[in-house]
Amino acid sequence: MTRFDADTPTDRRDLFADAVAAHRERDSPFITIEPEPTPAEKAAADDPDLPEDAPEQTIPWIQLADETVNLDCTDAELDRLKDLLEEYPDFRIDELTSPEDAHGTNVRITARADPDRLGAFFDRVFQSVYGRDDGYRAWVVEI
Repeated sequence: MTRFDADTPTDRRDLFADAVAAHRERDSPFITIEPEPTPAEKAAADDPDLPEDAPEQTIPWIQLADETVNLDCTDAELDRLKDLLEEYPDFRIDELTSPEDAHGTNVRITARADPDRLGAFFDRVFQSVYGRDDGYRAWVVEI
């Protein structure tokens, strides 16, 4: 891969699909994708009164390892994720973990799909679940 960020729907989906393909070709342990922080997330990160793991300070991320998609959600985001998964019947939630001291839920999804379908799904997650607008920038931060 020679590019690691994108900010249009087509370019993001291509970037995500290329990252999935590179992950599989390299047999890497996982990939991680993050969106650019919103102004509210940036402001919250600088707020000394918020705990470090407060949902307001957490920038969303998606990881893929083999056929497992991993992400963290608040309760409202989890509801939106479940709604989105109705459009992806071949993807299923395998595990939900909500430690008592955490502000959300870690979700593991089995997603047996080609890189293009996964790329499209990741983009939909950032928009539908995490509320990013159509022009958000995303990075593949680790392969």
